[in-house]
Amino acid sequence: MQIIQSIRDKGAAIVIAVIALSLIGFILMDAKQGSNQLFGSQSNDVGEINGQSISLAEFNKKVKTAEDNQAQQTGQRPSGAQTYQIREQVWNQMVAENIFFSEAKKLGIEFTPKELSSILLSNDPSNPLLQEPSLKDSITGKLDFNKAKDALNNIKKLKGEQKDAINSQMIEPLKLNTTAAKYTALLNSSAYYPTWMQKKDAAEAKSFAIISYVTVPYGEISDSLVKVTDQDINDYVSKHKEQFKQEKGRNVSYVDFSLLPSLEDSTVAYNAVNELKSAFQADTNNASFFARNASSIDFKDDFVTKEKMTNQVYADTLVSLAPGAVFGPFVQRENYVLAKKISSKQLPDSTKARHILIATVNQQTGAEIMADSAAKKLADSIYNAILSGADFSMMALKYSADGSKDKGGDLGTFAYGAMVPEFNEYCFTKPAGSKGVVKTQFGYHIIDVVSQKDFKTAYKIAYFGKEIIASDVTVNKASLEATKASAVKSKAELEKYISNAGLSLTTVPDLIKENDYKVGKLGDARSLVRWIFEAKKGDISEPFSIGDQFVVAVLDKVKEEGVQDAETARSGCEAIIRNQKKADMIKKKIGNNPTLESASAAYGKTIQVAGNDSTVLLNAQFINGVGMEPKVIGASFNKAYQSKVSPLIDGTTGVFIIKVNTVQNKPDESAEVLAQQYNTKISSIKSQSNGWYEALKKRATIVDGRSKHF
Repeated sequence: MQIIQSIRDKGAAIVIAVIALSLIGFILMDAKQGSNQLFGSQSNDVGEINGQSISLAEFNKKVKTAEDNQAQQTGQRPSGAQTYQIREQVWNQMVAENIFFSEAKKLGIEFTPKELSSILLSNDPSNPLLQEPSLKDSITGKLDFNKAKDALNNIKKLKGEQKDAINSQMIEPLKLNTTAAKYTALLNSSAYYPTWMQKKDAAEAKSFAIISYVTVPYGEISDSLVKVTDQDINDYVSKHKEQFKQEKGRNVSYVDFSLLPSLEDSTVAYNAVNELKSAFQADTNNASFFARNASSIDFKDDFVTKEKMTNQVYADTLVSLAPGAVFGPFVQRENYVLAKKISSKQLPDSTKARHILIATVNQQTGAEIMADSAAKKLADSIYNAILSGADFSMMALKYSADGSKDKGGDLGTFAYGAMVPEFNEYCFTKPAGSKGVVKTQFGYHIIDVVSQKDFKTAYKIAYFGKEIIASDVTVNKASLEATKASAVKSKAELEKYISNAGLSLTTVPDLIKENDYKVGKLGDARSLVRWIFEAKKGDISEPFSIGDQFVVAVLDKVKEEGVQDAETARSGCEAIIRNQKKADMIKKKIGNNPTLESASAAYGKTIQVAGNDSTVLLNAQFINGVGMEPKVIGASFNKAYQSKVSPLIDGTTGVFIIKVNTVQNKPDESAEVLAQQYNTKISSIKSQSNGWYEALKKRATIVDGRSKHF
C-alpha cells in the first residue's frame, strides 16, 4: 500500500477549482489472469471478482474520469499507452476494493460518513483539503474550519460527472486508505511472541557446536559428465509444483524495420535550413520569417541567461555572436537548427511582486465573467486609487480574483519565465517599484514590482528549425522489407531473411499477458498483443506499425496457466538436479560406512574444523568458511553424531560428512539484549503482515475479461 499519485483537480465545479485532491491507493501487481470463457465479445462485463460482475459501463466510467483527471493536470489527453496504463490502474483498484472491503466488512471495519466529515474538517495529514492553500489559515498554516465547511457543503451539491470526479479523487481513495490503515493496525496489534518461543529462541541463540568435517564440492565433477533430461526435470517439478506455477501467457521474438530518417533524409533537412541562413540573418522581422518559412520551432520573444539556454553545447558560441549574427546549422533533437542572436540586456534572476487580478474569464471553463471594457475600466480605477494612496493589500482582498488575495496579492519571489509572457515581461523589464496595468489571458492585472535581485546578462536567441523526417522512400523501403519478412513460413526462414539484411531477432524475455499493452521495449503495442493471443506457435505476424518502426513478430511459445513444462522449468532447477546426480556419484566413490579419514582420502580433501569462533548456531544462516548449509547446521546439533560420524550429507555446495566434537553454551544474554531481541522479533512478526493484500488476492476468484473489449 503506497501513494500512487497525487492529483490536483482543475475541473469545472466551483469546489474542484479550489481543492487539490490526493489520490491514495495501492501499487499492485498485475491482476491474476483467469478464465475468459464467461466473457464473449458481446458481453457487458469486463470481469468478475469473487462472483461479483464488473460491468463494462462502470469500468469505462472510472477510466474516463481518470483520463479527464490526467488531461486536466497535463493539459493534453492521454496517449494510447497512457490509456492502457490507466485501464490497468483502474482494474487493479477495483480488484483491491472488492477484495479488501468484503474482508473488512467481515471484521466490522467501516468508514462512516461521520468519519469522513471528521477527517475533512481536521488537520490530520491524510486530509486532502490540506493540499489546497486557499483553505488554510494564512497565519497558522492550518485548515480554516469555516472555509473547509463551505467547501464540503458545495461538494454535497455536486451532481453527475462532477460528483463522480470528487468521489473518485477524494472520497473513494480516502475510504480505502483509512480502512486499510485500520486493518493494518489490527494485524499489527495481533503480533504475539509467546514465552515458550522466546525461551526456545534464546536457547538456540546461545548453543553452539564445534565440528570436524570433510566436504567434496560438486565442482569436482564436470558438468559435461552429468546429463539432466526432460524427464528428470518433470519429476522434480511434480514434487515442487508450488515453485513452478506459471500464468497464462506467450513468449515472442520480433524484428523491427526502422522508420527513422536516413542519411539522405538528414541531408535534405540540412540543405533546407542552410539555404535560409543568409535570409534569416538579413530579415529584421523574426516572427514573420518563422511563419513564412514554416519553422519547426516556435519563435520565442524572451530573454534567457546563458545557464538556461536550450542548447548548452553551443552556449558559449551563441553569447559571443554579434547582434543579428546567425550560427548553424546544428542538430538539436530531431531538428537542424539556425540560432540567431537578437540582443542582450541585464535582467534580474528573480523578482518579487504582488498583483490584483480583475478576471475576464473563468479559468476553468473559459466562459466570460466580465466584459473586457468593464474589466479594463475597473483595473484602471483601482490602479489610480493605489497611486493616490489606497492600500494595495486591502484593494487586493476586496477586488482580486486570484488566490493570492488573502496575502495582499503577494506572489512571493519567482524566476524569469514562471509567469505568463505579458506578466513576466513587465516584472522583469520594469525596475523595482514600478506599478502598472497589464492584460493577460486571464484578465487585467494591477502589478507592483516589489524587488529584484541577482542581475545577470540575458540573451534573446531565436532558434529556427527544420525537422529531420523520414521521406516516402525511407518509409516505403522499410514497409517493403517488413512485408517480405512477414511472408516467410517459419522462424528459421525469418532468421535467414533478416540475417541477409543485417538485422537480428529480438527475443522478449518477459511473459506476454493477455491484457498487456507493451511487448518488451515496444510501447503502445496493443494490436501486436492481440495478434499474439490469436496466433499459433510458430506463426509469423503481419507488419505492425509501432512507434518509429515496422515490427514483424514470431510466436515462440504458448503457455497455459498451470505448472511449467520441462523447457520452461529447466533454468529454475537444472543446477539443483545436476548437483543431486553429482552427489550420488560422489557418494558412490566414497563408499558405504565412510569415516572422515576415508572420505578425505577418496578425493584428497583435508579434514577441517568449524565453530571454534562460536558461530555454528542452530539459528544461524551461514557457517563461516563454508557458506549457507542448513543441513550441515542441523546435523551439527544431532547428539548421535557426537559419538559417531554422520552419514554423507547432500549440501548446497557439495557432499559433507561431519563429526560433532562438542556442543557448548555461551553465557546468558543481559536483560537489555533480551529486550532488544524481543522488540526485533515483534517488528519481524509485524512486517510479515505487509503481504496481507497479496494473500487475500491469492484466495480470491478473479476472472479478467478485459482483453475481449480492449
